[in-house]
Amino acid sequence: MNLAFGDIPRAFDEGARSYDVLVGANPGYHKHLRLSAQRMRLTGRGRGLRLLDAGCGTGASTAALLAVAPEAEIVAVDASSGMLSQAAAKRWPSSVRFVHSRIEDIADAGIHGPFDGILAAYLVRNLADKDGQLRAFRALLRPGGTLAAHEYSVNDSWLATLVWNAVCAAIIIPTGRLRSGDAALYRYLRRSVNEFGGAASFRDRLRAAGFTNVHSHTMPGWQRNIVHTFLAETPR
Repeated sequence: MNLAFGDIPRAFDEGARSYDVLVGANPGYHKHLRLSAQRMRLTGRGRGLRLLDAGCGTGASTAALLAVAPEAEIVAVDASSGMLSQAAAKRWPSSVRFVHSRIEDIADAGIHGPFDGILAAYLVRNLADKDGQLRAFRALLRPGGTLAAHEYSVNDSWLATLVWNAVCAAIIIPTGRLRSGDAALYRYLRRSVNEFGGAASFRDRLRAAGFTNVHSHTMPGWQRNIVHTFLAETPR
C-alpha cells in the first residue's frame, strides 16, 4: 500500500508503540535532534522564551529542545494521537505541553503566536501544502524568531541518495516490518525522502516564504548530506 498525505497520521498511530525502539537503533538519531536544537542558538537556557515543537512525535524533538532550553515554555504538537500518547507517558516538567492537532489546524486547537523559535523535525516533507505551512510558520514567529527544520534531503548528492536507498532496503524497511508487522510507513519514508527535493531547493522555498538569513548544515556520520538542519529567521 502507498500512503497518501491524509493517511500519514493513522500510519504513525499504528506504528507508535514500536517507534521509539526503531529510531533508538538509528545511530545519532537523538544526538542529531539535539544538534539541530543547539543550532537554533537559544539564549539564557531558554528563560522567557516560548517554543513550538511542530510534529513532536513521541517527544524526541521535545527532549532535544528541553536539553538546550530547559527554562523555556514548550508547546509540542502532533497529528497522531498514538505518538502523542507515547510522548505524554514520559516524564516532563510543567513547562512542556502536548497538543493533539494537525499543524495546519493549531489555531483551532487554541495555539497562537508569537513564538521565539520553532523546531519542525521530519515534518515539512509530510505535509500536502509545504509552502503554505512555511508561510504559516513565519507568521507564528516573532520578528527575528528562528525556524529550524530538521529534515531529510538527499537529492543534491548522488552518494547520499545511494546510501539512503541502500540503508532503507537493507535495514529500515525490513526492521520496520519486523517490529510493527507492516512496512508501509517505512516504504513511504523511503519514497518521500527521494521525492522531497534537494537542500538548495528547500532553502529557496524558505526564502520564497519570506524568511531571511536562510542557511543549512548537514549532520555528521553516515547521515552526512542525508539529514540537515535548515535554519531561517523572520525579518526584524
